[in-house]
This record gives sequence, C-alpha cells and structure tokens, in this order.
Amino acid sequence: MTLDDIDNLARIPLFSIFEPNALRMLALSTETRLLRAGDVLFQRGEMSDGGYVLTLGSIALIAANDGRPQSKIVRPWTLIGETALLAPSTRPAAAIAQEPATVLKILRPLFHLILEQHPATAARVRDFFRCRLLDFIHDIGAEASASDGDVGRLR
Repeated sequence: MTLDDIDNLARIPLFSIFEPNALRMLALSTETRLLRAGDVLFQRGEMSDGGYVLTLGSIALIAANDGRPQSKIVRPWTLIGETALLAPSTRPAAAIAQEPATVLKILRPLFHLILEQHPATAARVRDFFRCRLLDFIHDIGAEASASDGDVGRLR
C-alpha cells in the first residue's frame, strides 16, 4: 500500500475521521483481492464478514426486485458494506466485477481491533454512525409525513 492509497482511503467518509495511526493500521492490514470481469465478490443474501474498498475497476451492485434501481455501478475508492464492518448482516445486493477490479477486504474483527486500540477514532466512528442513524430517522419521518398527505388527498 502506498501513501497515495492511504490518502485515497482518507477521502472515504468513514475513514476520513480516522486518526492517522488508525488509518495506517487499517491500510496495512487489509487483504487485497483481484477480480476478473464477471467475478462475483458476494451474492445477495450472503452473511457479511466485513467490508470492501474498491481500488481499481468497477463493480455493479445488483439489488432485489423491490422497487429500487436494479443496479448501481461503483468506482474506485468506494466503500462497499459499511454496515458489515460493525455487525453481521446479510448482503442486500450482489456485487459483480464489470471489468478487472481490485478490492481491499476489511474483516470486521480487524475493524473492531482498530477501534479498540484507538479510542478517539472509536468515538468519532460512534458519532459518525449516530448522525447517519438520525438522518435516516429524519428522512423516513419526512417520507411518512408526505405519504400521510398523499392519502388525505385521495379521500
């Protein structure tokens, strides 16, 4: 891993709040995986064991037929599976390489170890996810209010 790679990791919102030593530990402890076009990184519904950072190429995230867009293409220096770094969960989409790609795998135990060894980073990560959760709650509350208005207009 080069200094440029560490700088690129620092541009990812979650990792931008890491202390320098925590970010270095993360960068040096990841596992590199090479994918060919068409390789499946993971399937929808699989249990997660961590997250991935795409460093080269592109990956399609293909979701279920539940009204959401069918796929999203992610580009280098995107974190895939942010929530999986915190807790086990099932993958909501399949991830398939669209061209030769390279990813860094971040296992959940490694992420937790970094947080244990860097309490200031752990506090920042806690606040990061707290803000995400509050934004989510606000958004679904606003959507529910808008839906209530739509129902009233239908009557």
